Amino acid sequence: MISPISGSGSFGAYGMWGIGPGMSGRSDIGAQGAAGAVAVSGAVGSAEEKKPIVNPGESTEVQPGKKVSPAECETCKERKYQDGSDEMVSFKSAQHISPTEAGNRVRAHEQEHVMNAYEKAEEKGGKVLQASVSIHTAVCPECGRTYVSGGETNTKIEYSHEEESPYMKARKRQDAQLLPGMNLDISA
Repeated sequence: MISPISGSGSFGAYGMWGIGPGMSGRSDIGAQGAAGAVAVSGAVGSAEEKKPIVNPGESTEVQPGKKVSPAECETCKERKYQDGSDEMVSFKSAQHISPTEAGNRVRAHEQEHVMNAYEKAEEKGGKVLQASVSIHTAVCPECGRTYVSGGETNTKIEYSHEEESPYMKARKRQDAQLLPGMNLDISA
């Protein structure tokens, strides 16, 4: 499973941790004067200062109710992904993925888990009954961009040697002793 490890400011069901840069202890409101008015730096009537573009090629339009545009979003710039499984796959250490590449990279990473399941089944004489991948999305709290926030792979493997184990044989003997006479047709 791959999940972002920083840049959200909350702990979610899919492993989102940390507070993104630009969200910790910062206030976008100017310092208040003695009369309680908000002081704005710069000349009267000038437009609000633009933040530097940290995500080139992204939209510079600020969505309603959001602080910055996707091009200026520090949270998206600093978001990192890390795998939480014990398998040898990519993203064992935290890495940044740009929001535009995250979907493809996360899908490829989850495909590694599926391939590992097939290899494990083949090594141990098993059969993959089911392999499913879920890709999770989230919305950046700072700029409003929808991004791929992680993924999860679930596999089910059946091993043929399970029926040959002494435990399975004993269980079948017990079941065979319980079953006779359970279905009795009295109407005959």
